[in-house]
Amino acid sequence: MNALRKRLWGVAAYCRRNPKLLSGVSIILALVLFWLIGSLLVSPTRAASLTGLPSQPPSWQYLLGTDTHGRDLLAVMMVGTGLTLRIGFLAGAIGLGIGIILGFLSGYYGGFLDTVIKGASDVLLTVPLLVVLVVIASMIPGVISLNLMILIVASLSWMLPTRAIRAQVLTMREKAYIQVAKLSGMNNLEVIVKEIMPNLLPYLAASFVAATAGAVLASIGLSFLGLGPQHLPTLGMTIYWSISFAAMLRGMWWWWVPPTVIIAALFVGLFLLTAGLDEIANPRLRRGI
Repeated sequence: MNALRKRLWGVAAYCRRNPKLLSGVSIILALVLFWLIGSLLVSPTRAASLTGLPSQPPSWQYLLGTDTHGRDLLAVMMVGTGLTLRIGFLAGAIGLGIGIILGFLSGYYGGFLDTVIKGASDVLLTVPLLVVLVVIASMIPGVISLNLMILIVASLSWMLPTRAIRAQVLTMREKAYIQVAKLSGMNNLEVIVKEIMPNLLPYLAASFVAATAGAVLASIGLSFLGLGPQHLPTLGMTIYWSISFAAMLRGMWWWWVPPTVIIAALFVGLFLLTAGLDEIANPRLRRGI
């Protein structure tokens, strides 16, 4: 118990010396808390249908005002933040999961499998991803659901993690302790799970944050083009509707400024979180715990 307490105290002390990580975690936790509070007060369906007086500026009755349809924008922001985070987290997790599998297969086993996986990821990385996502989304008939949106974004979120993880595994598989593990009788799966994977956890955490940021950016790009889940008030769709109804020209700043600020805060938080985790994963930047 004393050893665990000292370790936790050391981690807390390190976080204080790593302001990027602490700031990033604080921003993301604040957004998650905003989402959780909103989920307790209003559901996505209710946020989309909760109407009052249209085009009202912020007031005590409507703290963030209302849009052209009279929807309470505070409720829309609470729900939309959660939906956007959900898209980012799930699509990023799926993309990173595929990247981990392909990266380990390519980097550890090599050979023809490495050639195929590396070639596929390199070729797809040269293609503008937003264009591919737009083509895929536009080919799907009917209204895109949230889960389908997640799958569309995740389908092209695996190339960068695959390439980066492959490079890490290629370096680590030649380390002396890996050779010792093989000589001790471990099979390839045991070496990957017990020896390589634990040493890559900080790097994988940073990769997950980066994949989440990429997934959020892709989902917002699709929403800006009107290809998102139009029946749900995601942050991207909120900005899309504000542009469609000329909110800027009509002086309805309260319609497009709040989602823009939340999106900016989300990306700043993810950037700081990635930079902080990189200090842990990168020995040249690491500060002792």
